[in-house]
Order: sequence, then C-alpha cells, then structure tokens
Amino acid sequence: MADLDAVLSDLRAEGDDLDGLVAGLPPGRWRLATPAQGWTVAHQIAHLAWTDSAALRSASDPPGFSGLVNRATLGIVDRAAAEGAEAPPPVLLDRWRAGRAGLGDALRGMPAGRKLDWFGPPMSVTSMATARLMETWAHGQDVADALGVSRAPTARLRNVAHLGVRTRDFAYAVHGQVPPAAQFRVELTGPDNQSWTWGPEDAAQRVTGPALDFCLLVTQRRHRDDLAIETTGDDAAHWLSIAQAFAGPPGPGRKPR
Repeated sequence: MADLDAVLSDLRAEGDDLDGLVAGLPPGRWRLATPAQGWTVAHQIAHLAWTDSAALRSASDPPGFSGLVNRATLGIVDRAAAEGAEAPPPVLLDRWRAGRAGLGDALRGMPAGRKLDWFGPPMSVTSMATARLMETWAHGQDVADALGVSRAPTARLRNVAHLGVRTRDFAYAVHGQVPPAAQFRVELTGPDNQSWTWGPEDAAQRVTGPALDFCLLVTQRRHRDDLAIETTGDDAAHWLSIAQAFAGPPGPGRKPR
C-alpha cells in the first residue's frame, strides 16, 4: 500500500503527536486512568516503550527476540506496562523517545524482503512499521480519552485501516474460526473525504463508513454500537464483531458509551 519511507514518516509523526499530548503533563496527570482497565497514562506510554523495544530486538537481535517470546507468559504485557509506569515521567518519556527513534533507524536500514518475527505472524519491515503506527495511534487514543482531548483524524489513518483489513483472517484465527473464502469489499471515507477501498468492487460482503470509525473498531477503542459503520452480508457483520488489528489473544473490547 505504501513504501517504507512513507510509513516511517507517518510513524514518526504519530509518535510526535502523542508526545505533544504528554510532554507537558504534571506528574499527577500521568496517573490518570485511561479506558483500558487498570492502565493509566503512564501505563500506555510504558507499553509503547516496551513494544518498541521488542520490535527493535526483533529487527536487530532475532535470537534475543526468540528468547523473549519463549520466556513470555500470560500477563506479560500488563506486567511490563506496570513496571514501566513506575518510572518517573521524565525517565519514561526519555525511554520511549529513544526507543522509537532507534526503531525507526533500524527499520529504515533493513534489507528488502526481510521478515521480522513478532508475537503474531512474521511481518515484512513495512508491515512492522505499520503495526507500530497502529499501536501508537490506538494507545494515543486511550491517552486522549483520559485527558479529555479530541484528536483531529489525519491521512495517517489509512495505514491503520489497511492493517485492519489485512488482519481479517488473523482475527478469525485467534478466535478459533475459519475465515470466509470470499474476499470482502471495504469502502471508507478518509478525513478529507478521500475514498479508501480494498477488495473487489462486486464483493457481496461489504463494509462502509468513516475511516476513523473503522480504525476505532479494529483497534477495539470503541464499541461498534457507537460507530457509523455499516455492513452488507452476515459474514461482514460477523467479522466486525471479532476484528482486531493487533497481535495477541482476542481483546475484551469496549462497552457501548
């Protein structure tokens, strides 16, 4: 969908936007609860720092990353976030900044065709950058919600939407289900009324709506009842009930507002 340099540029911009939300916060605001149960603003940034570090290890030290995966136990994500959140905000912020900068440099230097291991299926370098952008945007949404900030959607959402479409079969797999053989048509309206489409035009199973709403759904940041997403066909409707653009086991999702 996009070349690596373009995705890395979007990833950097997404990180800078979230950085701007938290950089000036007084220490007490870092302890605000976010919509993710048990996670504060500090937990969200600590999680991004930890996953950026894991992605950098996958790129620069594949055996070390394999060891991390082999040692991973149930609850490792929550524990890593909790441990990272204990750091003073300036230390945590510096850690996150250094990690995301290092990851960007490492991904930019990867040879074409390289596959990177992850907690889900291996990914191309561009897909890894897209996944990091998706996570940054999604956890940034949790931070924005905690702070009561409304973020203007940008064209960077196309990366998130693309990943949401590409992970359709993965969502079925983590739920122990067999994905439909037929392709779906996804038609989304971008922030500037652009038309973003995936799949054959004549597909019987269809998903339409605002790109922002689709991204909030596939990252499980909003309940489907709160979004202006429409479907045609039972298979498309079921997909949206299990869709997730992130690796790992099925998430609990969010309750309707």
